[in-house]
Amino acid sequence: MKRALNVCDKRLRVWLIALGFVPLSCGRLHPSNPSGGQRWIGAWATALQRTEPANMPPAPGLSNNTLRQVIHPSLGGSRWRFRFSNEFGDGPMVIQAAHIARATGGGAIDAGTDVALRFDGRESVTIPRGEAALTDPVSFAADAFSDVAITLHFGAVPAALTGHPGSRTTSFIANGDAIASPAVPRNATVVHWYVISAADVMSNAAGGVVVLGNSIADGRGSTDDMNDRWPDDFARRLASAAREEARPTVAVLNAGIGGNAVVRGGLGPTALARFDRDVLSPAGMRWLIVCEGVNDIGVAPDDSSASVAQHLMDAYRDMIRRAHARGLRVYGGTIMPFGGNRYMSRAHEAARSAVNAWIRTSGEFDAVIDFDAVARDPAEPSRLRASVDGGDHLHPSAAGYRALADAIDLSLFAPTGTRQP
Repeated sequence: MKRALNVCDKRLRVWLIALGFVPLSCGRLHPSNPSGGQRWIGAWATALQRTEPANMPPAPGLSNNTLRQVIHPSLGGSRWRFRFSNEFGDGPMVIQAAHIARATGGGAIDAGTDVALRFDGRESVTIPRGEAALTDPVSFAADAFSDVAITLHFGAVPAALTGHPGSRTTSFIANGDAIASPAVPRNATVVHWYVISAADVMSNAAGGVVVLGNSIADGRGSTDDMNDRWPDDFARRLASAAREEARPTVAVLNAGIGGNAVVRGGLGPTALARFDRDVLSPAGMRWLIVCEGVNDIGVAPDDSSASVAQHLMDAYRDMIRRAHARGLRVYGGTIMPFGGNRYMSRAHEAARSAVNAWIRTSGEFDAVIDFDAVARDPAEPSRLRASVDGGDHLHPSAAGYRALADAIDLSLFAPTGTRQP
C-alpha cells in the first residue's frame, strides 16, 4: 500500500496541487504544500450512513424540492469547498443547484451572502450511486462557530438516501425551487442531515482532531440547534486557548454515529469499516480521539463479553497502527459507566473494566482521555454521577458533555506534539 501511494503521489503531483486536493484513492484531501502557509483543512464533517426508514425526509420529500441545512464549522475563512455524498444511494442523485450563505435562524439566510456552488464549473451535478461530489473552491466569508446554510435544489433522488440522523440540527424542506430564497417556505422540518458530508476551508490552522465515536460523541442528550455536544464544547475550548496564547487554532470534526459499534453490529458502518473515510480522508487531520466500544459491550450476550472485550482491544490496535502510519497521534477515551441502563450486567461491567484497564495501561495509545474518571459516581463507580447523567444512565446531559470537554488536557493538541509519519 505504501508503494502504491508513493507512485500515485509522483504521477499526480502537478495536477493535484493545481486542483488543491488528493483523491481518496491517493490519500487525504489536502494539498501537499499550498502557497501562503495555508492548506485545505476540514472545518466541519459528519459521519454518514444509510438513512433508516424512520429517518427518511418527511413529505414533500427531496425529489425536485429544496433542502436547507445548517452547519457550524470549527474554523473560519474565506475560501471553501463542500462535499456531497450518495454513498448509500441505490441509484443516481441529481443536485440541480447548490448555494451557501450565512444562516440567520429559522431556515432564513442573509441574502447578501448567498453564493452559488459549482461542480467542475457547472451549476448541477449527477452523483452516481456509491460516490460523492466535491465542489469547486468558492470565495465565502464565514467565521469559526458561525452558522452556515447549505441549500440544495434536487432533481431525482434515489430511494435509499445517504445521511446523518443524529444531526441535533433542524433542516428545512420546501416545495420546488427555493434555492436562493431568503426564507424558505417551511413545508417540512426535520432534525436530520441528508447528503452533506464535509466542509473544508483554506486555513493556516494547526490542523484538526477527529472524534471517532458513537451517540455520546454524536450528542444524544444535547440540545437541538445549540451545538452543545462535547466535541463542540471541546472545539470552543481549543479556539479560546489558541486566541489567548496567540497560536494557530485546531479544528474538531465529529465522526460520531448514534448506535455505532466498533467491530460488528450497531447502526451505520462499524468504526473499523469507516475508519479510512472518517479518520484518514478528511483534510489536514493531525489527531484522533477514539471513544467507542460501549455498544459492542452493551449488546453482547453475557457469555461472550470477555471475547468482545478482546476484540475491542484488537480493533484499537488496528486503528492506532493505521493512524500512526498516516502521521496522526491517537488518544484513547475510556468507556463511561452505564449502571442503571439496560446495558448493565455483571459480565458487561467486567468487560468495560477490562477494556478501560487496557486503554489506561497498555501504552498503545499516545495518551489517554479518561472520560470514565470524569463521569463516574465516586460512591458507585459503575454509574454516572448525577451531575453528568442525562437521565438514561448512559448518555450525559448538556452539562455532562461540558464536563467531559472541560476535562481534556489541551496540551495534547499543541502543534509541536504532532507525531511524524
